[in-house]
Amino acid sequence: MRKLYVLLLSLLLTALATPSHAADNGSWSVYPVSGSVAERPYFYLFADPGQTIEDKVVVVNKTAEPMTFRLYSADAYNTARDGGFAVRTVKEKMRGVGVWAKPAKSRIKVPGHGKVTVPFTLKVPDGAEPGDHPGAIVALDERVDRGDGSVALGVQRAVAARLYLRVGGPTLPAISVEDVRVAHHQPLVPGFGDSAATVSYTLHNTGNLTLNPKVELRATGLFGRTLLARDLTRIPSELLPGQRVRLSEPWKGAPQLDWGEVTLTASAEDTRESAGASFFALPWLVAVVLLVVVAVGVVLLIRARRARAGSRRPRRGAGGPAAGEPRAVRREPAAVSSRAPRR
Repeated sequence: MRKLYVLLLSLLLTALATPSHAADNGSWSVYPVSGSVAERPYFYLFADPGQTIEDKVVVVNKTAEPMTFRLYSADAYNTARDGGFAVRTVKEKMRGVGVWAKPAKSRIKVPGHGKVTVPFTLKVPDGAEPGDHPGAIVALDERVDRGDGSVALGVQRAVAARLYLRVGGPTLPAISVEDVRVAHHQPLVPGFGDSAATVSYTLHNTGNLTLNPKVELRATGLFGRTLLARDLTRIPSELLPGQRVRLSEPWKGAPQLDWGEVTLTASAEDTRESAGASFFALPWLVAVVLLVVVAVGVVLLIRARRARAGSRRPRRGAGGPAAGEPRAVRREPAAVSSRAPRR
């Protein structure tokens, strides 16, 4: 059987629940150099356009065997699946930190149970836009585990230390909610089964600062009745500048028959924006019945109109001409007097 090779890059970017807070996958970890790791879990750097910053990153090998890593800088983004923090692969195009930060060594060999400290230089270009430019310093194990079986997956592992760079200049926190939609999941027979809905929307960071958003969901029915009001938890903890994330929220117990509106309100750091969408909940069986009733009504109305139109037409008599035919006119000859004219 043919084998399908797919290259997967797994990047561990979140801090684990350990005292060090270093990015760690159990085999190696990456973190900024400092007096203690707990004091500096990530890189937090500030620079003006045209300024150069120097710093150092530490790579620790937790295994007994020596390991070789590809060291590179990368831009960060929000994943489409859940808005999580992720970084570009080494083969992807970089525009920010991935271009500006340069490790002194592109490949390093770390002995078993040892560590290596590598300096890097971050040069902010003169025309850099102000605001946040998130990224990471990545240690990639270039070995590919191809697995076995009929379908083999090639896996590469990497660990990255986050790098938060803020470039000096005007800053603008701004967020928007876009493309709100409501999809209903109704039982076939009203009252028999649970009804639900899915509210989907796009969260868009339109400013130049990293935001920690909060989103409130509110649904109202006929006559302004409150059907739902809650703060959402399934949202990204960090929404990076310029990033869009498509999210969805389940709504259990949604009304089976109602007409109303869903409103989503996003807020973060002196910015607040709302957007909504109307919905009309109608069970399938009721919809089919209404459709049949309307169809029958239309047919009966057409037939009634045809019947009325036929009753208005005049009918032809037994000996008379049909309606619209010319009638024959009989003319009598003029009477002539037989008397002689008087003289």
